[in-house]
Amino acid sequence: MNGQTRSNIKIGALVDIVLKKDQPTGKLTRGHVKRILTKSPNHPHGIKVMLTEEDMVGRVQGIIEES
Repeated sequence: MNGQTRSNIKIGALVDIVLKKDQPTGKLTRGHVKRILTKSPNHPHGIKVMLTEEDMVGRVQGIIEES
């Protein structure tokens, strides 16, 4: 699933995000969603979230399906 649609993202979901400092390189960080920060239903660069791991904030690039 893509990270540009807010309804695809749930609290606790495992996601790959790009942190602000990593935007030039595109390096991804994986973690679980603690809070969804973007209010609009869609965002072209990805929905902004806060991860439970160290309260990191970034834009969702992908949603990982956990089995």
